Amino acid sequence: MRNLLATQSALVQGLAEGARIDSLFAVTEDSDDDDISSLKNEGLSNMENWSVEFLETLEVLLAERRVDEALAALEEGQNTVREAKHRCTLSRSAIFSLQSAISEQRQKLADQLAGTICQPSTRGVELRSAVLALKKLGDGPRSHTLLLKSHHQRLQSYVQSLRSSSSLSGGALTATVSQLVFSTIAQAARDSLAVFGEEPAYSSELVTWAVKETEDFALLLERHILASAAAAGGLRVVTETIQICLGHCSLLEARGLALSPVILRSFRPSVEHALSAYLKRIEKSSAALAAADDWLLAYPPAGARPFSSTNSLNTAVGSQPKLSTSAHKFNALVQELLEDIGPLENLKLDGPALDGVFQAFNSYVSLLINALPGSTENEENLEGFSNKIVSMAETESQQVALLANASLLADELLPRAALKLLPFSSNRMEMTPRRASDRQNRFPEQREWKRKLQRLVDRLRDSFCRTHALDIIFTEDGEIRLNAEIYTCMDESMEEPEWFPSPIFQELFIKLTRMASIASDMFVGRERFATILLMRLTETVILWLADDQSFWAEIEEGPKPLGPLGLQQFYLDMEFVMLFSSQGRYLSRNLQQVIKNIIARAIEVVAATGIDPYSVLPEDDWFAEIAQIAIKMLSGKATFGDDEEDVLSPTASV
Repeated sequence: MRNLLATQSALVQGLAEGARIDSLFAVTEDSDDDDISSLKNEGLSNMENWSVEFLETLEVLLAERRVDEALAALEEGQNTVREAKHRCTLSRSAIFSLQSAISEQRQKLADQLAGTICQPSTRGVELRSAVLALKKLGDGPRSHTLLLKSHHQRLQSYVQSLRSSSSLSGGALTATVSQLVFSTIAQAARDSLAVFGEEPAYSSELVTWAVKETEDFALLLERHILASAAAAGGLRVVTETIQICLGHCSLLEARGLALSPVILRSFRPSVEHALSAYLKRIEKSSAALAAADDWLLAYPPAGARPFSSTNSLNTAVGSQPKLSTSAHKFNALVQELLEDIGPLENLKLDGPALDGVFQAFNSYVSLLINALPGSTENEENLEGFSNKIVSMAETESQQVALLANASLLADELLPRAALKLLPFSSNRMEMTPRRASDRQNRFPEQREWKRKLQRLVDRLRDSFCRTHALDIIFTEDGEIRLNAEIYTCMDESMEEPEWFPSPIFQELFIKLTRMASIASDMFVGRERFATILLMRLTETVILWLADDQSFWAEIEEGPKPLGPLGLQQFYLDMEFVMLFSSQGRYLSRNLQQVIKNIIARAIEVVAATGIDPYSVLPEDDWFAEIAQIAIKMLSGKATFGDDEEDVLSPTASV
């Protein structure tokens, strides 16, 4: 009331001063001028009365919160002021006083509307009406900012309430909060569009606000859910959280709010952290099981997820891999890892994921190498695994199982799991041309990745071959069994020897035959790997002989020269190796060439003594027959009569 009386007093005083000023210029010479002056005074009195009534009415409308009528009254007041200025029906001071009173009431209404907008209970139609009214008062930017602030405050209240509730946790809490956040953003977008349309300034502010709300939401999840999950290697928790959020984000894209990049950018550090922790978990779990692994191949344990994606039970059972315990664990963890990473294609984590799997497989192969007795690579480049205890593969069957583990993982299981990282790999019918192109472009990368895995298997295979070659070449005391004395001492005896391959090459044949039998059971459908294994093992022994400088120094320059009988025995041994390798289908061109070279070298040694080596050597058929007889005898498949035993003499056919 005090404000109303003060306003009215100022207005009346201004009108009175205007009347006195007008009276100074009144013309009193004739009666017409007197009539004009009387009309002016009557007009001033009417304007004064209208102004008082106008302000009283406006105060009542504001007090009763009748916003629409107040807006109409303010509009009427502005029109009256403009008309008074045009017709000069009010003095300048009176117009100024009326204008000030209207502006003051306008500001009161604006503050009242702002307070209404910020009330938590204001929502829906009431909220939009208040925002629209404030906009009509000429304060559009403020009204839009307050609209967004209202949604923010309401969202914070809801989130705080959910956090304090113990009924939700984990994925349920994530889904609820995510739906709440993005539905609030969607409602804010609808309100903004309804009131402000698509004006660029307001649209820009809406987008900025939505991005900020999304970042705050991501930070909330990071602190309360993702940080602990990522540290523990809970990759599935992290990826499921992101997928939930992306699902809600996609509903906003129709409104022009593409918030998925914000989610991916905000959560990428957590995914990378979880990926790193999960890869360490793979290494630690595999190492822990390798410490107690019996290195016996078996199907996955009961309850394990089927490897095959087919619906046919028979096909699924038939496709299950036979691995040892630690290899099953390694495979299961990698399958889970790539399955979890696959849906997050937009994060482009396929490269880091494959690199991480490669490093984990490298560590696992190092464990397998350490499981070989007497491996020369023990405790080399194990990246923290050298202090781990590894169960030793004592038997040949267990040692071949090490190779079966690594080869099956590198050749089939891991590359097949990597296909989960390709877009739409499980549903090619839905693949767009762009995605199909991306998929084909990634094939070379995955082929190179597979080759890298296979090179790790080659390292294990080479270590395996080296271990078994050394077992043949050296005794348990470290003495060399494959030495020049085997051949140089033969010509000291006056009696003709019983021709048969040297014991060391007999042992090589027996070992290879045994290995072939074991490999045929373990490498079903992968016979090529078994063939290469036998080929490499044979090559390792022969290449060692070809490169042994001490052997050839004694043969060529030793006190006992290589004689005809020694040359014949050496020739027989090499022909024996070539024959059983050929019959076993693992004679490589490289091995054949190396054997020919060392035979030629031995012949040159004998020729250097003045003896014609070809005059003392039997025909090639003799060597082939002796080697074939040896193969049958060592295989337990031969029964000989007297006539067949004569073949053992190089002069029997003469």
